[in-house]
Amino acid sequence: MSRYHSYLNSAVTVIDSYTKGTPLTHHLKLFFQTDKKFGSKDRKSISTLCYHYFRCAFLFNETETTENKIVAASFLCENSETEFLKNVSPEFNELVAFSAIEKVDYLNINAEKLFLFSDEISSFIDKDKFTISLLHQPDLFLRIRPKKKEQVLTKLKNSDIPFELIEPDTLKLTNGTSVENCLEINKDVVIQDFNSQKVFDFLKKEKAEEKSESVWDCCAASGGKSILLFDLFSGKIKLTVSDIRENILTNLQLRFKDAGINLQKKFVQDLSLKSGLLLDEKFSIIICDAPCSGSGTWSRTPEQYFSFDKIQLQQFVEKQKNIVVNTLPHLAKDGWFVYITCSVFKAENEDMVDFIQQHFSSQLLEMKYLKGFDKNADSLFVAYFKN
Repeated sequence: MSRYHSYLNSAVTVIDSYTKGTPLTHHLKLFFQTDKKFGSKDRKSISTLCYHYFRCAFLFNETETTENKIVAASFLCENSETEFLKNVSPEFNELVAFSAIEKVDYLNINAEKLFLFSDEISSFIDKDKFTISLLHQPDLFLRIRPKKKEQVLTKLKNSDIPFELIEPDTLKLTNGTSVENCLEINKDVVIQDFNSQKVFDFLKKEKAEEKSESVWDCCAASGGKSILLFDLFSGKIKLTVSDIRENILTNLQLRFKDAGINLQKKFVQDLSLKSGLLLDEKFSIIICDAPCSGSGTWSRTPEQYFSFDKIQLQQFVEKQKNIVVNTLPHLAKDGWFVYITCSVFKAENEDMVDFIQQHFSSQLLEMKYLKGFDKNADSLFVAYFKN
């Protein structure tokens, strides 16, 4: 048996043991920890097959074997000949340069199954382009921190790591590139998707005055948006962060330490229930990077698409409404409320903007989709309100 058939068998084992809702990266990590025989190239090959499968899992009949689904998914997701297809399915390998639609036709499968939630996508999104983008893994993007550009570029060149400087402070690398041994993460660069780096561009342009801002990152998660805002405002922010998960805030504080950021306050709170703040606590900027479907990032995490259903979408919408209701009253006069999701669904974006306008007096200044499907990046939505 060739090593490529061995890769296929291992991928089948991973997929058949997968539990919905589990991050695929964690599931793969546990699999490789259990079986130590795999080298780095083996792990990468097996992982790639698994990601291909989850991108295409709904396309095939349930009667098809997992093996056949993986091979067909690899055919759909690859753009050029691969050693895997060459050894496992030479016929597919010869046709792999076909377009995605041509491949779907060749396999005689229903193209509408490429994405099962097309009716939920915003009219501002090109549905065909977005759907096709789900077949491919986005690139790795790094944001260079202030005054670090020269040394970052030198370190990458000295380490022979291929990169592209696509904007003054934005680097694009092949997904899976390891830079940890070359760069100091959070100190030199922040690992941050291209469009995540763009969410405050309008705010920075409009808010030109130089003064210290009180900021509440209310759904802080890993803190990437807070670090971005800190850099954009040259450190002139007094930062409060909150999240529903205590362990996340613990990790965030360690990350902030690396980034040279001092927190004014952090607290654990389920904002769908209450704010956890005194009524008179106000902020000049509130970042609401709301929990959402994550549909704009499903090309990066296809297992989330595999595990999703419309009931979850409505649950997210209700949670978003409650979070907005509990956080917006803490926006100071002339303050800015920045609503962000990594979703392409209208219900989580334009409909939420309508909800805010119906229930609050804050003025909508701009809303837009930051589309990633033409940049091999994630897609995000951002809306800017001012009191």
